[in-house]
Amino acid sequence: MARFLIIGGFLAAVFWVFSIVDCAVQPSTRHRGVSKGAWLAIVILIPVLGGILWFTLGRARKTPDAMPRLTSPDDDPEFLRRISEAESDARIARLEEELARLEEETDDGTEPRT
Repeated sequence: MARFLIIGGFLAAVFWVFSIVDCAVQPSTRHRGVSKGAWLAIVILIPVLGGILWFTLGRARKTPDAMPRLTSPDDDPEFLRRISEAESDARIARLEEELARLEEETDDGTEPRT
């Protein structure tokens, strides 16, 4: 029985510390209900119950709409509309010239072969 109490107390202490740290590092915009300082006080003064309240009531979840959606330029319709065919052809020509120049260079850093 004493082992269970020791293990339970240890787990409660770990959960309490984790709750405090999580509450402290969240930006103020992600706290629901009361202010960040009030949530910290609740979590610190009411060890386990405060942590449970924090995770169930106080911590706002990130919504998929709030998270920025990263896309590559090839998948971005606005980017593709801005690029004209002539610009993309010129860019491809420049990249091909640079690739040819890099292929001609040797690994020891000497000038390109002619």
